[in-house]
Amino acid sequence: MMEELARVIRVENSGWVRVEVEVKTACGNCAASENCGTGAIASAFAGKTQQFAIKSAEAFEEGELIRLGLPESSLLKAAALVYLLPLAGLLLGAFGGKLAGSALSFGSETASVVFSLLGAILAWLWGKRLAKNLERQTQPVILARLGKAVEPTCLTKAV
Repeated sequence: MMEELARVIRVENSGWVRVEVEVKTACGNCAASENCGTGAIASAFAGKTQQFAIKSAEAFEEGELIRLGLPESSLLKAAALVYLLPLAGLLLGAFGGKLAGSALSFGSETASVVFSLLGAILAWLWGKRLAKNLERQTQPVILARLGKAVEPTCLTKAV
């Protein structure tokens, strides 16, 4: 199970809790973070958050931290929809275009390129539709209550 920290930003009467999660990247965690172009780009876009609602039987307070969990299987399905399905459409379209070009006696290379692009676009659209269904079915679960966040206090030195 993948785990992430979230902050409760609003509690609704119907048993739903709106939470906010900071979107994190892997950049900045390795030794080459200062010499890496990807790390520089990631730091420019740091600080993004995502908000969503979770059904909860427990009562929460605004500002409370909770730990959320999401099954790895849903992440693997999403990755397959995003990467593998359009790739399969591209390859099947290229093969179908080659066969169609040979059977209809016009340029099989041109037909292969056109059919491969068409196959990739159709597979991407199909994957997008499947991803929406997967998103509706997959909900994160609340694993633990962590309490309120501790706010840092500014200590000043008297001169």
